[in-house]
Amino acid sequence: MTTIAYKDGVIAYDSRQTRSGSIVSDDAVKHQVVDSVSFFLSGAVCDEKALIAAYFGTPSPVPVECSGYVVDGGRLQMVGHDDKTGVWRQDLDPTNPDAIGSGYAYALAAMDMGASAEEAVRAAMKRDIYTGGKVRTVRIARDQ
Repeated sequence: MTTIAYKDGVIAYDSRQTRSGSIVSDDAVKHQVVDSVSFFLSGAVCDEKALIAAYFGTPSPVPVECSGYVVDGGRLQMVGHDDKTGVWRQDLDPTNPDAIGSGYAYALAAMDMGASAEEAVRAAMKRDIYTGGKVRTVRIARDQ
């Protein structure tokens, strides 16, 4: 999995990729830009393309084990797979910190205690074995 955190206009995420409890890489890319839409994804790497396709209107015929954040035109959303519609979307309040992935509880607790999004991912790295590597950040522009 991974840990992706959002606070104060910044999305932070780790770079660890795992498979069956083993570390595959500590330099995985978890931020993709497709047609000017930014995707920050957590879950099965093999399902990322299917979730992105579903976001743009091509639903997957099989379940997709992937979810994450999307920034589209400054709008921050959480996205995941929905068996009926292809994609599930929820707008997020840009003034409210949020986190997703295997270390989300650690990251949320850290942000509740005043940590930035980057510091929150670092806190998750201390306890969640599926979060590690480098911490990368992206400042998002909000058009809302």
